[in-house]
Amino acid sequence: MRKLMILAAVFGACFIYACGGGDNNAADSSQQSKDESSTSSGEANPDYDPERGTGKFTHVEVPDKLDPAMAAAGEKVYSVKCAACHKLTAEKLVGPGWQDVTKRHKPEWIMNFVTNPDEMIDKDPKAQAMLEICMVRMPNQNISDDEARNLYEFMRSNDGVK
Repeated sequence: MRKLMILAAVFGACFIYACGGGDNNAADSSQQSKDESSTSSGEANPDYDPERGTGKFTHVEVPDKLDPAMAAAGEKVYSVKCAACHKLTAEKLVGPGWQDVTKRHKPEWIMNFVTNPDEMIDKDPKAQAMLEICMVRMPNQNISDDEARNLYEFMRSNDGVK
C-alpha cells in the first residue's frame, strides 16, 4: 500500500510539472515574441501574417473537392500522432476538438501550426489563446509537410467537405 501511495505521489508530481510548469515560460515567451515581432522603427514584423501564422506555408492550394486518398493518409497520421490529445468533435480533450477547425483557420495557419507548434505558440496570438484554454503546449510531433497537407485534408473531411 505504501509503494502505491509513493507511486501515486510521483505520478502526480510529474503530471503537475508537465501540465502546469510552462505558464511562466509561456508569459516570458509571449513577451519575447512581441519584442521580436517589432522592428527597431516600431513597425510590425512583415514576415508575420495573422491569417497564416508564422512558418513556411504562405499559400496552400485547396481544391473544392476533397481528395479521399490524402484524407485517408491524414487519418492515419491523426490516429498515430494526434488522437491522444484531440477529438474529432468540438469537445476539448487535452487539446481543442477538431470539429470545424477548417472553418476557423486558414489552411496555411493550420499547416504552419502542426509543423511548427513551438514558434506558433511563441508568436501567434490565436495559438497563445488556445494555450491559455488548454494549459498544455502542443508538443512538436515532427509532422512532415506532406503529413501536414494530408492532415488538413482529413480535417476537411471531418468538417463535411465532400
